[in-house]
Amino acid sequence: MPSPPAEFPAPGPAPWIAMYHSVGDRSDDPYRVTVTPARLERQLCWLARRGLRGVSVAELLAARGRGEGRNLVGLTFDDGYADFLGNALPLLARWKCTATLFVLPGRLGGDNAWDPLGPRKPLLTADGIRRAAAEGVEIGSHGLTHVDLTRADDTRLKAETVESRAALEELTGAAVGGFCYPYGTVDRRVVAAVREAGYAYACAIDPGELTGRHALPRVHIGQRDTAVRLFLKRRLHRWRRRPVEGLR
Repeated sequence: MPSPPAEFPAPGPAPWIAMYHSVGDRSDDPYRVTVTPARLERQLCWLARRGLRGVSVAELLAARGRGEGRNLVGLTFDDGYADFLGNALPLLARWKCTATLFVLPGRLGGDNAWDPLGPRKPLLTADGIRRAAAEGVEIGSHGLTHVDLTRADDTRLKAETVESRAALEELTGAAVGGFCYPYGTVDRRVVAAVREAGYAYACAIDPGELTGRHALPRVHIGQRDTAVRLFLKRRLHRWRRRPVEGLR
């Protein structure tokens, strides 16, 4: 006798989501969060030559939820550095890619004060974020101010999740469905808070047993990632990552 159909689709492999930060001068880059425009272009070219295309996480998840999009790769840029507009956005357009930009509405026009060793890098203003959104970039929340949410009390956690989403929706005039955990740190309490805040998905780095739609793993992409390293990172991702519920 055949088994009854499952209520939910079986978990599918975790989608490949690349994690970028700043795109620009990396002469002083102690945290290795910067790629040069030339390197980014070579990485986008590498994707295109393999029949892959970079898209926002929202587009990637929608396609995978339909059982499609095996040729899509998620492109994310954390922190909302001002250099995204002049250095990353034109390259994304040239290679017919989109991306998700995770920004900090509590630091509009500020800088990366949370990095004690690195050079001060300016962050996007409200106008800059609106310009990126107008160019088809998905805007997501990186919290209000870039704090480790696993160390935040309940009041701070709510502000960083709920209030940041409301601020961005008011700023852009569009729904904000994505969240990104600062520093990639996450625990069950924080995942629950992000889900309760109404986000459709959230990105982490390596969430282990918490892997799911609200704790998606990502792969750091840096200046040293040439074609060989990208190939290996993509191959290892398939072997190491846990499956994600609701994605085929």
